[in-house]
Amino acid sequence: MKIVADRQIPFLNAVLEPFAQVVYLDGEEITADIVRDADALLVRTRTRCDASLLEGSSVKFVGTATIGTDHIDTQWCESAGIAWSNAPGCNADAVCQYIVASLLSVSVRHGIPLDDKVLGIIGVGQVGSRVAKAAKTLGMKVLLCDPPRAEREGRKGFSSLSTLFQECDFFTFHTPLEKSGKHATWRLANGGFLSKVKPHAWLINSSRGAVVDNTALRIALRSNSIAGAVLDVWEGEPDQIDQELLHLLEMATPHIAGYSLEGKANGTTQIIRALAQILDVKSLKSWQIPADELSPPRDPLIRIDAGSGPDELWLHEAVFRSYDVRADDADLRHDPSSFELLRSRYAFRREFPAFKVELKNGSPSLAEKLRGLGFAVTVAR
Repeated sequence: MKIVADRQIPFLNAVLEPFAQVVYLDGEEITADIVRDADALLVRTRTRCDASLLEGSSVKFVGTATIGTDHIDTQWCESAGIAWSNAPGCNADAVCQYIVASLLSVSVRHGIPLDDKVLGIIGVGQVGSRVAKAAKTLGMKVLLCDPPRAEREGRKGFSSLSTLFQECDFFTFHTPLEKSGKHATWRLANGGFLSKVKPHAWLINSSRGAVVDNTALRIALRSNSIAGAVLDVWEGEPDQIDQELLHLLEMATPHIAGYSLEGKANGTTQIIRALAQILDVKSLKSWQIPADELSPPRDPLIRIDAGSGPDELWLHEAVFRSYDVRADDADLRHDPSSFELLRSRYAFRREFPAFKVELKNGSPSLAEKLRGLGFAVTVAR
């Protein structure tokens, strides 16, 4: 058996070798010639899996260690008898961590209390649902906008975009990229969208770059039509990103919102198990990464002596010490041309549950909020 795998998929080395010849390559090195005699292909978003890559090959399975499937022509694969699998929800908690860090950073830096602010969540799947729960923990009001779900499940609990325009102080996108159809999301946040939001509104995109029209966003920010924006994903990435837009953003990061160690472990686990089902490798059908391979955080104990000040200040302190999103922002600003290098060499962070907060002089509400975000909390006497 021959398996071609993206060398950047973590925890994969030596797992499949007892059962197959494994060829590890960078995503852009995976070509039709390489996969012609392969039985399976394991990729990330950088490898386009369609007829031009797979036609005439012996590939029976394509697995992507990512939530998204934009890079896989699933219709063609199915018509060609090629099974495929993604890793839905694998990094949902990591993206939620990124959104929480971004919201708290904006709050503290600009003196914007999050209590009673309204967050509009566009796309309420695995990630959006977690973001909704975390935002409520922060004291925010949440409006959910997901037209496909509203059609399937009924409109109760969902809001229209027009309602979000009227009510929301923050917008965050968690949709797939759909270029056509009734629920197209390509450039959903275009000039018309941005002209309808409140002028003090903030926009966060960690879904797909082209969900937000980057040119329209640049114009809106330059004209102060909106308060600010945070982008983790970009139109034209990784080869081209709008550097003028980058300098107008509150925070700019190189598509790393989902890059936690737990998220990567989940993604690898899901595609190995899917491959084992398709190729009938019984010993891998329930495979999981050994716990000791998840390296602990450098400093897993966070001590906070909460004096005066709002809960947001101390929540920000805990989140900042577990994940400093501003460091990722600084890295990209320092050298925008290193976008893909920053992704491939990223030091995967740990998620909130990997940290323990020792809280002194904190209110019961602060302890409850920290627990709600996932931290282990002890209250010091």
